[in-house]
Amino acid sequence: MIAVPVSQLPSQPTDSNSSAATDVTPVVALKELVARLHREQNKIQDLLSSLGFALRSFNNLNQFLELIPLMATRVTDADGSALFLYKANGQVRLEQLHWQDSHQRKHIRKALETATSQITLLANTAPLANTGVLDAQMHRYLGPDMQIFGTAILVKHAERGWLYVFSRDREYTWTETRQKLVRLVADQTAVAIENDELAVELRKKERLDQELEIAAEIQRRLLPRQCPLIPGIVLAARCKPANRVGGDYYDFIPTKHNQFQLNSKDIISLETGRWGFVIGDVMGKGVPAGLIMTMMRGMLRGEVLHGNSPAAILQNLNQVMYADLENSHRFVTLFYSEYDPQNRILSYSNAAHNPPLWWHAVTKTVTRLDTLGMLIGLDTNSEYEDAQVQLEPGDTIIYYTDGLTEAASAGGDRFDEENFVDAFNLACKHCNGPQEILDYLFNQVDQFIGADKQNTDDMTLVVLQIQQ
Repeated sequence: MIAVPVSQLPSQPTDSNSSAATDVTPVVALKELVARLHREQNKIQDLLSSLGFALRSFNNLNQFLELIPLMATRVTDADGSALFLYKANGQVRLEQLHWQDSHQRKHIRKALETATSQITLLANTAPLANTGVLDAQMHRYLGPDMQIFGTAILVKHAERGWLYVFSRDREYTWTETRQKLVRLVADQTAVAIENDELAVELRKKERLDQELEIAAEIQRRLLPRQCPLIPGIVLAARCKPANRVGGDYYDFIPTKHNQFQLNSKDIISLETGRWGFVIGDVMGKGVPAGLIMTMMRGMLRGEVLHGNSPAAILQNLNQVMYADLENSHRFVTLFYSEYDPQNRILSYSNAAHNPPLWWHAVTKTVTRLDTLGMLIGLDTNSEYEDAQVQLEPGDTIIYYTDGLTEAASAGGDRFDEENFVDAFNLACKHCNGPQEILDYLFNQVDQFIGADKQNTDDMTLVVLQIQQ
C-alpha cells in the first residue's frame, strides 16, 4: 500500500464553505435594494426641494403650475399627471398635463378633456360630494386598466381643483407613501394659488393706496392752505382727519364785495369787503364723505357769489344737493357765517351743525351761535334762519366739528361739549392769540384720548379773534 501525502489529496468543500457561497447573492441583493431605495429617496428629496425653490422664486403662477404634473409624475414613478382647476364660473378646466410618452399625450389629453366636460355637466346638476365621482369619470374615459389616484387642492378649506396621477403598469400600486407624496405636491399647489391671490390683493391695495393718497392730496389742496389776512381779526385753523380722506370741511370765502390779491406766499391781503367763514361735517368718513365734501365746497362757493344772506345760501345749497344726497343715506351739517370788517358784525345761519362758541372778552363768558335749521340733504323744503351779532375787541369765536367733543378715551368716556367749553374758556383767558388757543384745545383732546389711541373721527377747529 502506497501512502499518499495529505497535501496531494483533492480538496473537498466543507459544509461551512458551501453555506457562505450560497449567502453571497441575498446579501448583495439586499445592499443593492438599500442603495436603490436611498437613491430614490434622494431623488424625491431633490424634486421636492426644487418644487419648494420654485414656490419661493416664481412670481408667475402659470410657470409654477407647469411644474406640478411633472413633479407629481416623477416623485411617484407614474406615467403621467394632470392638474384640474375651477374656473371663476365654477366649471372645471384641465390646467396642465404631463405624460411621459409623447405619442400618447394627445390621446390622453382628449380623454381628459372629455372627462372634464362630463364632470362639469355633473357639477351643474348636483354637487360633487367626493373625488369618487371624478375617479369614475377618469376610468370611463381613460380605460379600466389605468391606475388612478387623485387628491383635492384646498385653499383655506375650499376646494379649488384636483391633482391626478396615472399609471398603466398593471403591477403599479398606490402605496401610502405615494399617496402622501401626491398630497404634498397638491398642498404646494394650494400654497402657490393662495400666494398668487394674496399678491393680487396686495397689488389692488397698493393701487387703492395710491388713489387714496391722490384723493387726500386733492382734498388737502381744496382746504385753505393758510388763513387769510383780514383787517381787525386773526385766524387759526386745523383739520385732522381720522383717515387720509375725511368728511370735515372748513373754508374762508371772499364774497363778491371783496377786492383781494395773492402775494408771493399765497396769503390773501384784503382791502375791503365781507368774508364767508364756513365749517361743515359730512356724515361718515373716508372717500364717500370726502367726495360729498368736495362737491359741497364747489356748490357753496358758487352760492356765495350770488350775494344772498346766509340763510338763503343754505336754503339754495340744500335744494341743489338734495337730489344727489337723497339716496346716499348721507347728510351734511353746515354752519355758514359772513364777517364784515367795517363794523365787526358777524351774520350767520346754521344747518344743524355744532354751534360755534363765542367768548366775550368783557364778561369772560361763553355763549353759542345757533339758529334753527335741518341737515343739508334731509328735506328739500327745509328752511333756515338768519341771525347776527356785534363782536367786540378781544372776542374769540371757535368753529368746530363733533370729532373733538365725541373723542373717546381708552375707557370709553367722551370728551363731551361741557369739557370742551371749559377748556375753551380757560384757553381764551390764558393763551396768547388764536394759534395758541387752537394748539391748547387739540392738546387737551389728545391727552384725553391717550397717546396710543387713534382718533376715530375727523377733527376740525377754526379760531377767530377780534384784535384789540
